[in-house]
Amino acid sequence: MTRLIPETLTARTIIVLVVGLMGSHLLSMVFYFADRSEAVELSNGAHLGEHIATIKSLVEHAAEAEWARIVARVSAPHLRVRRAMMPPPRRLAPADPGKVPPIVHAVRASLERGGLREAATSVATVAPMPAPAGPSAARRAGGKTATTGARAEGARGEALLVSVPLRDGSWLLFTAPLGEEASHWSFRFVFSMLVMLGAVAILACLVVNRLTAPLKGFADAALRLGRDVHAPPLPENGPLEVRRASHAFNQMQARIQRFVEDRTRMLAAIAHDLGTPITRLRLRAELVEDAVQRRKMLEDLEHMEKMISSVLSFARGEAGGEAAVVVDLGPLLQRVCDDLTDTGAAVELTLGRRAMPYRCRPVALRRALTNVIENAAKYGKRAKVAASDDGDRIVIRIDDEGPGIDEALREHVFRPFQRLETSRNPETGGTGLGLTVARSIVRGHGGEIALGAGPGGGLRVEITLPRA
Repeated sequence: MTRLIPETLTARTIIVLVVGLMGSHLLSMVFYFADRSEAVELSNGAHLGEHIATIKSLVEHAAEAEWARIVARVSAPHLRVRRAMMPPPRRLAPADPGKVPPIVHAVRASLERGGLREAATSVATVAPMPAPAGPSAARRAGGKTATTGARAEGARGEALLVSVPLRDGSWLLFTAPLGEEASHWSFRFVFSMLVMLGAVAILACLVVNRLTAPLKGFADAALRLGRDVHAPPLPENGPLEVRRASHAFNQMQARIQRFVEDRTRMLAAIAHDLGTPITRLRLRAELVEDAVQRRKMLEDLEHMEKMISSVLSFARGEAGGEAAVVVDLGPLLQRVCDDLTDTGAAVELTLGRRAMPYRCRPVALRRALTNVIENAAKYGKRAKVAASDDGDRIVIRIDDEGPGIDEALREHVFRPFQRLETSRNPETGGTGLGLTVARSIVRGHGGEIALGAGPGGGLRVEITLPRA
């Protein structure tokens, strides 16, 4: 059931509005048509009663010899009139005598107002409509009781019968067809409802899209902030609530920027300040007479210098603020691999023929690729680099022929100053910042870097760089 519910706020709002409006509209139309039908019946009954009283008065004020001709002339399809010497016989009673149509009450009230109080009325089921009767037919019937008939069971026989006595003892018999109630579900009604619902849906879509646009802006801004802490702030415009939220988001982004900048400056300051005492220690180590101890001290100092140099390089890269430009990643990868090959590393590059344009910070991205490919060549004997472009993203895979890394330790190597001594050569002098810097740069471009098992049993590093 939940699969049928749309996920977007716009679609859910439109569905709620349309369903609610349709329900309220249908309910109001039910009440309207019910009241309207009763009002129409009461109005028709009043007019019918007045018409009957007028015909009765017209007949009695004319010469008796003209009565038959007048009756024949006033008879019409909507009200058939005939004269009879006897009232019509009582017909079968309706299934529910308590349900008397409103038009019957209206006719009775109108007849009483027209001075026909002497007419006794009753409800009865009538036979199918007879054909209009002429003077000869009128002379063949007669009686004394006035009868008001109601709806018949058969649709073709629905009629209202009214019998009115004349002063000579004869009767005027009125038969008014009661046609089937017209259906309210006409094409016009359905079309008007569809037009109204369509207009409401379009208007709701426009309004909700405009109201939810800030939410999309917040989501995009959060994604930009995750990739680039120096992303431009959100515009603080729109309704009051949106302005407040935008202002709070911009304040949060500014605090994060200050935190990152303070951290970077602190790292740079510490690394810089450590350079001087290390230099003094190196000079003092040269004065140590024990050759073995002197060699170990110099090796430790050299390792410390490399760590400090890596920290300074990392801090400069974080604070550099390099502008993003569009470059072809194919030549950039080629230069990285050529530089490493010149140093004696075994690097093999496979590229397609198509260009791979990508908007990035080229110096930072080149540094990240250099760190990853250099590690593969250094610790895995040989680095095999391949790149593919599927339009939405660029994937760079670096495979080596080394011992690989256990799955439980693959996240561990991304931490600063972490080295896997059991699986990597401890004599290489690495500082443990290479993969940390690489992942920071790749994530800064909105991408991701992951470690896995290579096809040849070594380690595979997969760098994914999305275009959006």
